[in-house]
Amino acid sequence: MKKLIIPILVFTTGLNLFAQSNIENQIFDIGIESIESFREFLSIKNDANFKNEMKPLIEWGINNFKKYGFEVERLETPELPLLLASKVISEDLNTLLIYLQFDGQPVDNSKWDQENPYKAVLKKRINNEYKIIDWSRLDNITFDDIKKEDLRIFARSASDAKGPVMMILNALEIMERNNIELEYNLKVIMDFEEEISSPNLADAVKKYSSKLKSDALLIFDGPKHPSNLPTLTFGARGISDITLITYGPIVPQHSGHFGNYAPNPVFRMSEILSSMKDSNGRVTIPGFYDGIELDEKTLKILAEVPDDEEKMMNDMQFKKPDNVGKNYQESIQYPSINVRGIESGWVREEVRTIVPSECIAEIDVRLVLESDPIRLHNLIKSHIQELGYYVIDRRPTKDERLKYNKIVTFVSSFDYDAFRTDIESEIGKWLVKSLKKTFGIEPVKKRTSGGSVPISPFVNTLGIPAVTVPTVNQDNNQHSPNENIKIENYITGIETYLGILTDKF
Repeated sequence: MKKLIIPILVFTTGLNLFAQSNIENQIFDIGIESIESFREFLSIKNDANFKNEMKPLIEWGINNFKKYGFEVERLETPELPLLLASKVISEDLNTLLIYLQFDGQPVDNSKWDQENPYKAVLKKRINNEYKIIDWSRLDNITFDDIKKEDLRIFARSASDAKGPVMMILNALEIMERNNIELEYNLKVIMDFEEEISSPNLADAVKKYSSKLKSDALLIFDGPKHPSNLPTLTFGARGISDITLITYGPIVPQHSGHFGNYAPNPVFRMSEILSSMKDSNGRVTIPGFYDGIELDEKTLKILAEVPDDEEKMMNDMQFKKPDNVGKNYQESIQYPSINVRGIESGWVREEVRTIVPSECIAEIDVRLVLESDPIRLHNLIKSHIQELGYYVIDRRPTKDERLKYNKIVTFVSSFDYDAFRTDIESEIGKWLVKSLKKTFGIEPVKKRTSGGSVPISPFVNTLGIPAVTVPTVNQDNNQHSPNENIKIENYITGIETYLGILTDKF
């Protein structure tokens, strides 16, 4: 591969890989200068559940990529459009497709330690707590100070995933200021419905496959390894959903009058859920893990990921992990059953002495490449039937409630499949070389991530390999209150993407 022409400062190692220009200073300076624009970007609401509020975000995406010479077109879907920004230099060059997510998780203002989750605040760690400080702290600051004080920007989507959007735009700004041309054709696909499982993406990729035609896909999303070392992730688990509802009396009943008489749906749900896993956290449903074989080569790849599991458990405050794999990396090579929420009756200030009428459990089933998702759902359904439940895909009628003692509603859906790219593939080798060239250190190479991203439609329809290039800090409270991004990661993220954009693919 052709060497980079332009120097890049390696803040994390102090190495200057190229000797002739001041771009190393520009990475930091432009990063700090852009924070005001980043704050404005963060202020734009991006909950895809409120589609009428997404227009300003879509316009922002159009305007900011047009600014750097991209042709931007709307790829219409039945709901929110995708945006495709393209810069085609030559048909003789390879084409790289980059996936960016623009929408974010819903917010609950009452759970955030700031006035408005869309109004970014700057915080530093003081006595093991993050305290709001004035933005003027960034005036005349050094990169070492940013790291030492652990300065972070707190706002919804700071890390997931408006931060990476700003990083690539800053990399493009540096290229424009220094007349650096792309070494390949570049297409950027912008998704505004990722947090609601990108319901229109698969059909859109098929419909617009000729426009999306590329040689490889990079996903600029997700957290780096907890060590904060440069990271590449070569796959992700897929995700599917199951909603279960168990039933008691048709309306809640007084627990004094009817406790011990009217069946409680919470205990019925507890029976179902507790039967799915043993005391070590392994799924007990026969055949659930079939097809997953971790050979010696794979085990070696997993072992090379420098996880500090003692710290992980200490940070999450539990004594012992589930015994699905011998370590964290092994555990996420398997499909999983997770109960993400249960609802029944009332709690806390609204607690009432009743026998609830129903209990709802929301479940996600994480998928791996070797598992057939339909088969897994059928295994779960059969398991519930073997417990003596009448399983239906709707609410029961009165006749059914009187006929069957144990009833459960089972409704399932599939969001997207798992994907995985060989670490030794051409795109894998190129990215490893690029990050090593930029940071002077071998990146952490993860075979797969535990989380899910809507990438399988691109892989399956376009027939291209895909790799995730994560840049944000692992402890960013992704999907939770007080989401944040380390400014250190914001700066090194610009550096990461600049190295990729200026290296011939």
